[in-house]
Amino acid sequence: MILLLATAPFRSLSIIALTLAWARSSHVNAFSTSSIIHSYNNLNAANKAKGAIPHSSSSSNKINVIQRTTLHATTNPSSYQRGSLPSLPDIRAAVVVPGFLTGKNEFLSLSQSLNNMGIPTVVVPMPNWHWLPCLGGRSMRPMLERIDFTVRHLASVAGDLGDFERTTSEELEKSLDDAIPDISYNIFDCYQDFRNNPGGVLEVGGSAEVDEYPLWNPKGSFPSAPEPTGKVALIGHSAGGWICRAYLSERNYGGKSYGGNRFVHSLITLGSPHGNAPGPAFKGVEWVNSEIMDAGSGVRALAVGGTGYKGDSSGSLTEGAYSFCMGSDVRPDGSVYDGDGVTPVESALAMKEYVPHADTMILDDVGHFCWSDVFGGETVAPDLTKYHREGRPWYGDDVIIEKWAGWL
Repeated sequence: MILLLATAPFRSLSIIALTLAWARSSHVNAFSTSSIIHSYNNLNAANKAKGAIPHSSSSSNKINVIQRTTLHATTNPSSYQRGSLPSLPDIRAAVVVPGFLTGKNEFLSLSQSLNNMGIPTVVVPMPNWHWLPCLGGRSMRPMLERIDFTVRHLASVAGDLGDFERTTSEELEKSLDDAIPDISYNIFDCYQDFRNNPGGVLEVGGSAEVDEYPLWNPKGSFPSAPEPTGKVALIGHSAGGWICRAYLSERNYGGKSYGGNRFVHSLITLGSPHGNAPGPAFKGVEWVNSEIMDAGSGVRALAVGGTGYKGDSSGSLTEGAYSFCMGSDVRPDGSVYDGDGVTPVESALAMKEYVPHADTMILDDVGHFCWSDVFGGETVAPDLTKYHREGRPWYGDDVIIEKWAGWL
């Protein structure tokens, strides 16, 4: 099966359906956030100065911000590998981390839009089948290696991105692609990782608990990056958002401490499930939530959640996903929640509970994914695919990007 997925024009949506079907049979834990929501309407698309949220926009989508707080954090010297890392400048450049079972191709248009907006951006260079070893709630070390690889390479050229306005968007994208070398990873590496990656439903390695994972290193060759010249931003979609939080932590995750806060100045999560819930799939979320990341980390944060996709009227995938993310000891009725069609808004904004200085943003009538643009969307999520085909936006549409990207 793995060989077939690697050699065919594999798309992830069928596995998403299988994963959610399994998830609906698991018990999940309810989570609720503060109900104090302050309206912050009419974003200003022209005001894109670093560290400021725009105050107006031509879009009709309404935005709410909960408890707006610190805009900047002090950058302090920290260690780089075994040496000393000097204080680095914050560069308005970004790495996009794809969500579960998606890859670079699904986010190229989003990165191109950010480049056109003057934010040099790359996507973690991986196809969606690289997620296979992580199925069943297992360790995210394979993804963390890819995030670390991409961040370090972009950070190594970040100091040279100040002159990007002198180049065309096409020249910039080519330059950025050249700056990020290829990852060497084949189907045999994937098979070994699939067998040995710890944790998950089967408790590979002896336990599903992150702190009890045995020492294990994922397969693949990741060319070393030169020393960094600036800090960059991380933009994590869906599961990519909470995995970015694990990357920023200085704690040991499955045998390695990444300490990505040395190379990252800002984190944006788009429709990411940040709330705790029982079951193997949420052991990693539980692990990142066991640590409070405050402003002293040097990383600003923004959690973005969409609404407008009611659990009782957006299809079975939506109802099941909401139940998966918002459960208790007794699996809840997913129909009572609202969100982006996959992540309930309460879970998307729950990062605020564990990153107190984070900002939060609600986007009305914004969906989770570009369902009608990918093969299999009609089969896996017919209702969400229909809504997207009819023109309802997702986080990666230009008019929506302008809203959250202005925060950088």
